[in-house]
Amino acid sequence: MIKIIEKSNCCGCHSCYNICPQNAISMITDDKGFKYPIIDKTKCINCGLCEKVCPILNNKKYKNDIYAYACYNKDITERMKSSSGGVFILIAKEIIKRNGVVFGASFDDKFEVIHTKVTKEEDLQKLMGSKYVQSNIKEIYKDVKAELQKNKYVLFTGTPCQIEGLKYYLMKEYKKLYTQDIVCHGVSSPLVWEKYKKFRKITDSQVPQNINFRNKDDGWENFNMTFTYKVDSFKIDHNEDLFMQSFLRNTILRDSCYNCHFKKINRLSDITLADYWGIEKNHPEMNDNKGISLMIINSSKGYELFNCIKENLIYKDTNLKDAIKYNSAMINSVKQDKNRDNFFNHLEKLDFDILVKKYTYKPSLLKKMMQKGKCAIKKIYK
Repeated sequence: MIKIIEKSNCCGCHSCYNICPQNAISMITDDKGFKYPIIDKTKCINCGLCEKVCPILNNKKYKNDIYAYACYNKDITERMKSSSGGVFILIAKEIIKRNGVVFGASFDDKFEVIHTKVTKEEDLQKLMGSKYVQSNIKEIYKDVKAELQKNKYVLFTGTPCQIEGLKYYLMKEYKKLYTQDIVCHGVSSPLVWEKYKKFRKITDSQVPQNINFRNKDDGWENFNMTFTYKVDSFKIDHNEDLFMQSFLRNTILRDSCYNCHFKKINRLSDITLADYWGIEKNHPEMNDNKGISLMIINSSKGYELFNCIKENLIYKDTNLKDAIKYNSAMINSVKQDKNRDNFFNHLEKLDFDILVKKYTYKPSLLKKMMQKGKCAIKKIYK
């Protein structure tokens, strides 16, 4: 009988769900808001495909010839709309120029995070910017395969586990498939995100037209969570935002994120992108607080893409080991918050602000910031 891996190890990549020929696997949401595969034994034919495509069961070590760059987009508008240096949009536009398609994380009309397909350059903005919630893959791997079978160029972007999930699902290499992952802190619970959105709606008495996790109006290092409404906006420093505090303090991440199998230098993706934290020490001449990307080339296809976009970049060779010193999330899993269980046990019982302040929020942080002369909270403004 087919056996799916233990829940604590499952990264929720949806590879098994997409591959099952009998539709015997369903992705069921647990009490923390994360989706996990459940097998209907009456439909299962024991073909073993779900085991063959699981990136956890088949986790392998790879050795790449790696190149690393500190870089940013020359177009200041694109750069400021991006979380870091604005490199993704250049890669995506290159694929679109080839009459290709781009897959990535986007908000739907309810601001739930989903993976979606983009075929037009003007729609790429939907995929720009960090979204610190686990995206719903649904059947997107099937869509990727369908585009590749049409001999289309495809760029698939996502977390490292989603990239490996796709690669194992496809079971073979495709010349026109390009993949780009990120240095991932971990993925937050979609259920917690829903609770936070409801809290913001009650507090602000408005429905957002846009949400930005990484607004850089006050600089890349002091980015804000921003809800944009029809007339005005709510903006708050990420160090004080209730949701971001829960995320950054490792309270609301998926179980598998605390022992991630994909924290490594050598990766299956063609390109890895990250914030270049520590740029002020490694390359101070590039640090203008508008966002710098760490771009890691993992394959010949990744290097080909880099050569296609480099005329639109300011870039400099960098030592990857030096860069990782300030972004250890590339190789190290985060430590679980000791209050995580209490947080989820009270998620439905307490108002969101009370919940966060009780189990993750540290008032001393605000005091420290005020002592440094930083204004952490920006009121709703016109």
